[in-house]
Amino acid sequence: MRITFLMPGYVWGPSGGIRVVYEYANSLVERGHEVTVVHPRRVKYAPVRPRERLLHWAYNQVETMREWVSEPTIDWQPINPKVKLLFVPDAEARHIPDADAVFATAWYTVRSVLDCPAAKGEKFYLIQGYETWNGPKDQVDATWRSPLHKVVIAKWLLELGGELGCKDLAYIPNAVDGKKYRLGSPVEGRQKQVAMLFNAAKIKGAAEGFEAIRIVRERFPNLRFVLFGTSRRQSWVPEWAEYYRNPPQKFIVDEIYNKSAIFISPSWTEGSALPPAEAACCGCAVVGTEIGGIQEYIQHGVTGLLSPPKDAVAMAANICLLLENEELRVKLAKACHDLLAEFTWERSATLLEDYIVRVLKQKRISPEGQLLLRYSTPDARL
Repeated sequence: MRITFLMPGYVWGPSGGIRVVYEYANSLVERGHEVTVVHPRRVKYAPVRPRERLLHWAYNQVETMREWVSEPTIDWQPINPKVKLLFVPDAEARHIPDADAVFATAWYTVRSVLDCPAAKGEKFYLIQGYETWNGPKDQVDATWRSPLHKVVIAKWLLELGGELGCKDLAYIPNAVDGKKYRLGSPVEGRQKQVAMLFNAAKIKGAAEGFEAIRIVRERFPNLRFVLFGTSRRQSWVPEWAEYYRNPPQKFIVDEIYNKSAIFISPSWTEGSALPPAEAACCGCAVVGTEIGGIQEYIQHGVTGLLSPPKDAVAMAANICLLLENEELRVKLAKACHDLLAEFTWERSATLLEDYIVRVLKQKRISPEGQLLLRYSTPDARL
């Protein structure tokens, strides 16, 4: 098969959703398929962002100029050389290759895929979150109801799709690369070190994460707090927080995940939280928020601890509980590690491949061009 993924623009750094697309591309080419990932400089129907502050506006202008004069280097994600990477001026159909299947990968790429002629392939939509944080709710909801074959990565998104009146959603969970994210040191006896992925976006809950750790440090003044991320260190990040910008993947695995006792995820929303899962595969106990994405693999008191979003006090209490109770921390860490061993990219890629094949085999188009296909959600139980 020939499969195309339309990305939501140029890619200047790692993010969970982008990495998922590349993981699928890698897995599918290994199975003998032709895979193209299209990166448009400009997305046809990109969301309009408000000019909140002059400095923010100026920064966006600089980023825009950079995008026009350069191409990104994707050196943070291994990509199979068989995967064809296209960097194109925009998301017009003439820049998208003919294929058997074409995927929208963000809400504002859906209309570009819908505009594609039939030669570009049967139209799919990989839904990795409820992107109202990045666009008007009515427009985001409209993409969920669009006549595309939709794949959701988490059970909460499957349930949300039902509430939005969507039918025939396919649930295919995200996975973790167990060869890359693995135990390199025993879960037992780890130093009092807490790790967190840093992202300045409000919905990632960094402010609540810092407040929770500040509270914890009152009881454990020698606690080490380690951050990593892609953005510059912000002026409001506390001095006692160690921050590594764009560290190599090996450093993240060996020096952060495998040397931390706890990984915290204070996000307000996540499609399917990857960093906590990766940390858990490396032996961290996870302390997160009660949101859909992380509850794919964290059950409170069984595989981790959860607290309400934006509640720094409750998160601090959970962190302290694990720092004071080594037996519980080890128990939760091992339980989550064992559960995530079942979430493999091989399994998820098989489900996606089977789903595409089934859609292509079953499709029937009426003389008026209306989609008549009815298909069932694949069994994604692991």
